[in-house]
Amino acid sequence: MKDGLRVTVWNEGVHEKRDEAVARIYPEGMGKPIADYLAKLRGIASVRIAELGDEGQGVTDEILDSTDVMTWWGHCAHDEVTDDNAARVKQRVLDGMGLVVLHAGHFSKLFKGLMGTGCNLKWRDAGEKERLWVVDPAHPVAEGLPEYFELPETEMYGEHFDIPQPDQLVLISWFEGGEVFRSGCCWHRGLGKVFYFRPGHETFPIYHNTTVLKVIYNGLRWAAPSGLKEAVRGNVKPLENIAKKA
Repeated sequence: MKDGLRVTVWNEGVHEKRDEAVARIYPEGMGKPIADYLAKLRGIASVRIAELGDEGQGVTDEILDSTDVMTWWGHCAHDEVTDDNAARVKQRVLDGMGLVVLHAGHFSKLFKGLMGTGCNLKWRDAGEKERLWVVDPAHPVAEGLPEYFELPETEMYGEHFDIPQPDQLVLISWFEGGEVFRSGCCWHRGLGKVFYFRPGHETFPIYHNTTVLKVIYNGLRWAAPSGLKEAVRGNVKPLENIAKKA
């Protein structure tokens, strides 16, 4: 974007209000460390934090009109997001807004609506080590990343992940218990782009990890709107003369 990206960090804002262990890790909410990190970086014009409990569930027209890329983290309150709001945000993505879906956001109405699949997976919350491998080092999401990086304690997600084949697969995870998972996936949807990034369980300080935050930043930049406002579709006149058939 000409003057930098306008980012909205959307988070349920539920766990940290109900669970003291989560509140100790994220005393100002799970979106705060993400927003604080992004606000310091080049190419970011503004960062707003929005939550489920905000007016319009944090996705009012005013917010969406001033958002170039949105991050979406949800877990225990997917059903509380109204069908209308999920559909409105989905349409914004189809119209060109970028979307970065984090961790359990894979099961949100928004992500499932964009993928057209159930988006289910295996999981286990045992605090095991995760090693994330960069499998497409030339992709913009991988810019500045090492060959791999590790998270010492995390929730496991395992295959099969019920998603459409990604347009590009950037990261694959291996877990201490033996499972693997497609952890950094890119899709084009309409005029917009979607990046899914797996790490982020609420009981671990994942969003205090600078490498994780860098991947989110790279994903935002990749998902940035192209500037195309409308694709040419429907019935059109020919560009060349068409010979009349006998």
